[in-house]
Amino acid sequence: MTARALGLLLGWCADLLLADPARHHPVAWFGSSAHRLEQRVWRDDARAGAAYAAVLVAGVVAPAVLVERRGGPVVRTLTTATATWVALGGTSLDREAAAVQARLESGDLAGARRQVARIVGRETAGLDEAGVARAAVESVAENTSDAVVGTLVWGAALGLPGLLGHRAANTLDAMVGHRTVRHERFGWAAARLDDLLGLPAARLTASLAVVLGEDPRAAARAWRRDAGAHPSPNAGPVEAAFAGALGLSLGGPTTYGTRTEPRPRLGDGRAPGPVDLARARRLARRVGAGALVISVLLAAAPRPARR
Repeated sequence: MTARALGLLLGWCADLLLADPARHHPVAWFGSSAHRLEQRVWRDDARAGAAYAAVLVAGVVAPAVLVERRGGPVVRTLTTATATWVALGGTSLDREAAAVQARLESGDLAGARRQVARIVGRETAGLDEAGVARAAVESVAENTSDAVVGTLVWGAALGLPGLLGHRAANTLDAMVGHRTVRHERFGWAAARLDDLLGLPAARLTASLAVVLGEDPRAAARAWRRDAGAHPSPNAGPVEAAFAGALGLSLGGPTTYGTRTEPRPRLGDGRAPGPVDLARARRLARRVGAGALVISVLLAAAPRPARR
């Protein structure tokens, strides 16, 4: 087994056992640095935003390239394992979704609204039970692609630089990629970079949801028919495939601050409820395990020797 493949496997096991670091998370350090830099360089200009994103992503990718090229097998294994653990978010996502499920099942709608706000960007204060369940299922689907499958795919393809570059781009999209008044132009480049890097993971996630879901035909039909109407090129396929696989209907009006977006209907089933969160979590775990197997096999495949 190659250092890259072993590092991915060890990092996956660390996330499964330990979840995200409770304190001093490197992603939080990166986010703090990105926020401070934004305060200094922000302009209502797409070029300024592109330069901002390029500097931050290059700042983590460049040293990772040096480690990947010059480090020995042990160093590459350990750094890849650590980066995989830090970048993966599957276990923490599952725990957050389980907490939303528990509050819904106990009838604590107010607590469920507060809990789901930890994993979604939309307004949650006015959501009913079905709205909270829908938000949580959509978040489980989308974040399985972003924080699990995407991490493994780019780790398998490029090793340490892929792991850190993908995570940096995803973090910047969460910080400045939303279409707010401040970030409409400045965050454009970060959002497009995240969309580009998310393309392979979203298609793999949707494919695995079709193969490993409860209703493969419905999942494939919803992906083919409904995904293109979604405003996100990556969330659309993933959420549509999850909706079909679980026999649910997702989508609908979604409020961000004072702006409400008319999201398309995904799938043909009923509105989600508390019980469906457990089903979505099980599907997400199967998808993540499938992505791990594929990524480790790709990382372990022989590569042409360097000249």
